[in-house]
Amino acid sequence: MRMSNLFVQTLREFPSDAEVISHKLLVRAGYIRKLANGVYNYLPLMWRVLKKVENIVREEMDASGAQELLMPFVQPAELWQESGRWDVYGKELMRLKDRHNREMCLGPTHEEVITSIAREGIKSYKQLPVNLYQIQSKFRDEIRPRFGLLRGREFIMKDAYSFDTDEQGLKKSYKIMAETYTRIFERCGLETKMVQSDSGAIGGSVSHEFMVLVNEDSENNAGENDVFYCTKCGYSANSNHAISNLNPAETDGKFSKAEIIDTPNTHSIEELSKFLNVPQSVICKCLIYVIDGKYVAALIRGDRTIEETKLMNAFNGNEIRIARNDEIEEIMNVSGYSAIAGFIGPKGLKNVEIIGDKTITELKNFVIGINQTDKHLTGANWGVDVDLPKKIEDIRLVEENDKCVDCNAPLKVTKGIEVGNIFQLGTKYSKAMNATFTDKDGQEKPFIMGCYGIGISRTAAAAVERHHDEFGIKWPLAIAPYTVIVVPVSDQDEQQMSVAEEIYKKLSEAKVEVLIDDRAERAGVKLKDADLIGIPYRITVGKTIKDNLVEFKTRATGEMETITPDEAIQRIINIVK
Repeated sequence: MRMSNLFVQTLREFPSDAEVISHKLLVRAGYIRKLANGVYNYLPLMWRVLKKVENIVREEMDASGAQELLMPFVQPAELWQESGRWDVYGKELMRLKDRHNREMCLGPTHEEVITSIAREGIKSYKQLPVNLYQIQSKFRDEIRPRFGLLRGREFIMKDAYSFDTDEQGLKKSYKIMAETYTRIFERCGLETKMVQSDSGAIGGSVSHEFMVLVNEDSENNAGENDVFYCTKCGYSANSNHAISNLNPAETDGKFSKAEIIDTPNTHSIEELSKFLNVPQSVICKCLIYVIDGKYVAALIRGDRTIEETKLMNAFNGNEIRIARNDEIEEIMNVSGYSAIAGFIGPKGLKNVEIIGDKTITELKNFVIGINQTDKHLTGANWGVDVDLPKKIEDIRLVEENDKCVDCNAPLKVTKGIEVGNIFQLGTKYSKAMNATFTDKDGQEKPFIMGCYGIGISRTAAAAVERHHDEFGIKWPLAIAPYTVIVVPVSDQDEQQMSVAEEIYKKLSEAKVEVLIDDRAERAGVKLKDADLIGIPYRITVGKTIKDNLVEFKTRATGEMETITPDEAIQRIINIVK
């Protein structure tokens, strides 16, 4: 391809609405252009990258025994109503009606459709196991799309679904997919960590995410999730799923009896701890949330933080937020109190579900709000002064240096970008949708299902997050749009142009994906664009061609050598063999 013909427009400045480096570079280097909020055009360079990622995914999925198909992007509401997700999925599901007033949706995922396919096409255990996958655009109406391709509304995804006769078969399919994913991301030039995760709206009992770990010190860090991991035993989990062993609450026995005391202007745990001169760990804090429109009071030890996904999942919720001041006022009025946030306690609350984190169960002689502004109860004990909530769950956010639940070593934390996920769905969809097969004893049983997703466009963006410098993108060779770019320094120099064209011709004949920058531009513009676009290798034909020498640059390392044109050609051919 000639740069003079390539449909690409590089920019001198980063786009003003881009927050993370992958978004900034992909726009500036002419890979993507925004069409609407969270929706992007994939321009020719980007499409080549995406096809490279797709081909790697396709090769490895086919090698694993999975079979490719393609399902409709628009799905009928009836299938979602069968599974029970139509009313609970949330506003991310883009709903619409056709001209006959039939309810439809744009597919954010395809569990319902694939289950209907299996229900119609798989009748006997003899047809199992089977794994079906597709590569297709999805749409989720994110409330706040951001980070370019990392959190868009429309995105390209590979989703696969396995069907087995029993749990043992599911575990085998799950293991095959985990190994396949590892190979896929390695081939894409990405080091990933497989971490335990929350199943979210997909459901299922066991799930893992494949996270690309990012450098927390890097500018414009795009890490979406905290990943907690143990260097001793290998435990790793997303923050919304991580658990840990916890040191007991500090106590100095200051409060030996229950007593209501004045605590003026102590609106935060920090202020209350300082005012009472006690550790935060002997305070039981109470936070009011709204989960799917219902009020929830969550109790947790004062020195710890609530993990909202865990809290939402404890109530099988779909949406969660902290209560507003006017909502707290409403709760107080209904319950006969007048307290403001910071002085709330669980006692006497009406129309509020109460849940306690496991950290509160061992508290003794603790401090807690009593729904009176500027007052707290000190020296409180469960079952005597306050009722221990009937619902006790792990709703705590793990923190760095907490003890590993498996080996008790200190946990470390880093940031990660999710590029893939795998779920053991079990019978969540097959039972709901009456998708069954006949086993070897002639009995009808529901399929045991697994679900496996890879974000194709996210993987490409994650590669940019991991591989870039101040000059631009540094694509891993396997997914780069082109392998090498040939740059004649001066389009007015006949010898330079002649040699550059000869190199381009020979590499093209050798089936190498090669660009030649034949534009009538200054040398500086050409060289900067080559680095910005991120082509892995560059052959620069300049003044040294008089001595039969060209400059050979490796983009990943920045290493430059002076070699002959023939040596440069042969080196590229050897690289792509």
